[in-house]
Amino acid sequence: MAIDFSFTEEQEMLRQEIRRFAEERILPGVRERDRGHTFPADLLREAGELGLLGMLVEERYGGTGFDPLSYCLAVEEISRICPSIGVTMSVSNSVCCWPIARFGSEEIKRQFLPELASGRKLGGFCLTEAGSGSDAGAMLTSARRDGDDYVLDGAKVWITNASVAGTFVVMAKTDGAAGKRGISAFVVDAASPGIQIGQPEEKLGLRASVTAAVTFTDCRVPARQLLGVENAGFKIALATLDHSRLGIAAQAVGIHQRALELAVAYAKERVQFDVPIASHQAIQFQLARMATELAASRVLLWYAAVSEKASSAGRLAAEAKAYASEAANRAVWDALQIHGGNGCSEEYEIARLYRDVRVTTIYEGTSEMQRLVIARHLLTS
Repeated sequence: MAIDFSFTEEQEMLRQEIRRFAEERILPGVRERDRGHTFPADLLREAGELGLLGMLVEERYGGTGFDPLSYCLAVEEISRICPSIGVTMSVSNSVCCWPIARFGSEEIKRQFLPELASGRKLGGFCLTEAGSGSDAGAMLTSARRDGDDYVLDGAKVWITNASVAGTFVVMAKTDGAAGKRGISAFVVDAASPGIQIGQPEEKLGLRASVTAAVTFTDCRVPARQLLGVENAGFKIALATLDHSRLGIAAQAVGIHQRALELAVAYAKERVQFDVPIASHQAIQFQLARMATELAASRVLLWYAAVSEKASSAGRLAAEAKAYASEAANRAVWDALQIHGGNGCSEEYEIARLYRDVRVTTIYEGTSEMQRLVIARHLLTS
């Protein structure tokens, strides 16, 4: 299949507009928000006004209806400056708006999507539990039918946007004996009685995003807020993760791009043995590898984005996520090494990126799970 990676005029304009927004509005307070673990609610409202929180939602539901490649370009540009805002944006778009738009009834779409797409509310995705990370079928959260409602009981952990979300997509067992085939998906108003948000996690990185546990106790959810049909939640979760891996790959590409920029600038400025360290072949080789792997990550990501409706979409997204996240980790490692001792100081941006990038090989499916997805596609095709 021939792929044309040239951008449309609309895509190029979008990229430039978001880059300006990121550099002019987001960049000035990045360090302070990271140090203070401060969630940038005002900047998320601005992002909503720009249409960045409804990029995958049709215009009739209040979204901007962009294609997946445009969405990836937007996440990359935001994440290049602030990965915390990048993941907040990605989660609300990819694992909340997207499954509602893809699997929700007309009533659910009209009830929930307009506020999410406008940024008046953020979204979250409640899948992971203390005893079930990669093994989603082991979840314990239950949903029992009671008249016109389902009653949810259980606890989810590591939920991005937990305390700031207005809407959750929640996975729960409606058939406890059926394993992963007994999981259903629900759209839940975060203000529903019976929902308790835990204390924010003290994370290694992404400190300006909010992550916490979410507990459901006799939480009643109208039956009309079931996504798809009962016991189809595992398939919905897999499809959602296949899609959302594009956003995490784009986040990794943005971090990788920034690490390369910082490394190049520092190598030109730092003088050792009477010459800039950029004059040394060892440094040049590091920079060359970073640039080459960045180009490879982008091609994998863009190919996966434009192939989202192909039968190989899940494999391509897994390849992009696994490669881009690991390449970004290598790039940030090399960039910090180029900075030498200064790279270990929080006065230098690379120290924050070193903390922020690490989780990209873990969330939305670990690198090991991506390789299982890739292998299964290859062996069953």
